[in-house]
Amino acid sequence: MAVDEDSVQTVLNRLRRAQGQLAGVIAMIEAGRDCKDVVTQLAAVSRALDRAGFKIVASGMRQCMSAADESQPPMTEAELEKLFLALA
Repeated sequence: MAVDEDSVQTVLNRLRRAQGQLAGVIAMIEAGRDCKDVVTQLAAVSRALDRAGFKIVASGMRQCMSAADESQPPMTEAELEKLFLALA
């Protein structure tokens, strides 16, 4: 199952944002910045990754519900649950 076309750009933007934020965290640690600043920036990375992950899961749910792709079986509830729990 692939990320649907409507979601691809959003997911990529969120992952790129997380990538940039993570580079910022690394630079902050290397520069010896205050722990509070590092943790705050790291939390932003986590949120960006979570948002990308939730968009991917939502895309999978939409495909599962619509069963638009007849060549693949729809995702089961157990598979969707596993995807959600993977983000926790």
